Amino acid sequence: MNTTLLFGMPGGTELVIIVMVILLLFGGKKIPELMRGLGKGISEYQKARKQIETEIQQTIKIDKP
Repeated sequence: MNTTLLFGMPGGTELVIIVMVILLLFGGKKIPELMRGLGKGISEYQKARKQIETEIQQTIKIDKP
């Protein structure tokens, strides 16, 4: 079952509350560091995904008769 049907996407008020909680938990000085780490993580994920896709495509080409 799709959970977005049950809960939906957060609206404006919910996003403001989420941002406020993040600011309270981590403080304003830690936010840039957290975003930088998140960006690096996403970048590493994309590199790994592309590498795996390339390996799969090469394996398919080798296995074709």
